[in-house]
Amino acid sequence: MARWQPDAPERLAAAALDLFEEHGYENTTVIEIAERAGLTKSTFFRYFKDKREVLFGGGTVAGLLVEAVAAAPPSAGPLDAVAEALDALGRTFFTAERREFSSRRQAVLNAHTELREREALKRIDLTAAMIEALNRRGVPSLTARVAAQLGTLAWQIAYDQWIDTDNSEGFGPLARQALAEVRAAGAVR
Repeated sequence: MARWQPDAPERLAAAALDLFEEHGYENTTVIEIAERAGLTKSTFFRYFKDKREVLFGGGTVAGLLVEAVAAAPPSAGPLDAVAEALDALGRTFFTAERREFSSRRQAVLNAHTELREREALKRIDLTAAMIEALNRRGVPSLTARVAAQLGTLAWQIAYDQWIDTDNSEGFGPLARQALAEVRAAGAVR
């Protein structure tokens, strides 16, 4: 592939995942990732600050969440706005074409403490992004925190189900179901 092609971040992520599976995360260098992708080390660092970041999308998901919360109908309550955002992720990011890559990616993350730690930090950042987006909608701070935390929990449940390559259901419906279960659990006395 030519270096000028516009899909450099995706190529780098695919190359990194292949190398992490083949040689292990610790035994793979940024230079090897760039070479496998047909790019240079400087191109790698144009998109990612380090090799851990290559499997985390560079902020794409947070941006999609914020946009989708903002785009939810004005009448939507906090959890409904979060549900709209999770649906949007299913339509635009967690698509059927990405399921196999995501499943492989999760297996690599699960095998490396450093990557699991980065994943946990990313989820905290995503929750914070949802809180901020809800606050901009006028949702009180505590309510926004609770809605975002519940949304993150629903996301984790749905994502774990969605990456199962034997599962054919979309991320959005899985997230809606998980959010319904989280709501129902909150109603239990």
